[in-house]
Amino acid sequence: MIDFRYHLVSIVAVFLALATGLLLGSTNTVQRASQVIVDKNLQFIQKNNDELRAQVTAQDDQLAGQEQFARVVGPSLLADRLKGQSVVFVLAPGAAEQTRTGLDAAVKSAGGTVSGWVSLTDEFLADGQLEVVEQLTATLKPEDFAYPDNADTYTKAGALLSHVLLTKDKEEVGHEDVASGAVLEAFKQAGLLTISGKPAARATLAIVVAPGSPYEGDGGEADTKALVALTGALDRAGGGTVAAGNTASAGERGLLSALRSNSAGEHVSSVDTADTSAGQVVVVLALNVEMAGQSGEYGTGSGVSGYLPDPLPPVPATTGARP
Repeated sequence: MIDFRYHLVSIVAVFLALATGLLLGSTNTVQRASQVIVDKNLQFIQKNNDELRAQVTAQDDQLAGQEQFARVVGPSLLADRLKGQSVVFVLAPGAAEQTRTGLDAAVKSAGGTVSGWVSLTDEFLADGQLEVVEQLTATLKPEDFAYPDNADTYTKAGALLSHVLLTKDKEEVGHEDVASGAVLEAFKQAGLLTISGKPAARATLAIVVAPGSPYEGDGGEADTKALVALTGALDRAGGGTVAAGNTASAGERGLLSALRSNSAGEHVSSVDTADTSAGQVVVVLALNVEMAGQSGEYGTGSGVSGYLPDPLPPVPATTGARP
């Protein structure tokens, strides 16, 4: 009986030893196989990263080349395109100063003059300032000026500001109007905007610089709607308006996206690459399109008619606002 138990224990021990050996052997095999898979994945990831890095480098080089091309060729392409024209800049809250300075240089390179810059502050769109804006539009409205029917507060504000910043009468261009200056000063004193240059010396054309990023939060859509109303009013008051922004402005909740889906977008041109040198050249070309009584949507965003006007608009032979 003892011998049987001994043999039984011995047999069990042998099988346990075999099982343990098989387990250890299989574990080592699995570990080696796993290591091979890990090594191959690491090699794939490294190769993929190298390819992506090369693509990014190539794109950066391409963008740098496009920027250099725009800086070198731009001045000759823009020469005299805005000769005899005056441009006013209206900057939305959050607009990039670098975009404004680039566009300012492009306008001057095209032979245009800049009457001034009007920068809307955050207070202009603040919910707590709605009553202030409404009061200003009521007290500052010229006697011979009428607001659109059923206009809301910001439609009135856009119409009033456009009236004092732009004109279609060439005889009024460049002459600083006292009444216009008083309107701008009242908005300035209320903390709703700041002024540089002499924007009260009425301009023929306008460039609206969109926010660098879309407005977020519950009131973001209403704020963008107010800017769309202002942009449309500027276009009606002068010889044409271009809304200039970056790719984000053409995306969800962006000003250019909202403008392009609004009826105002049928008359206002827009450029969603205005943060680049090439895009700033396109903005001036878009102003030429506006001066001819047409409009277009340019850049790389959804639904654009092209990166730039095609065919290129001719250099205007005459000066003055469009009829």
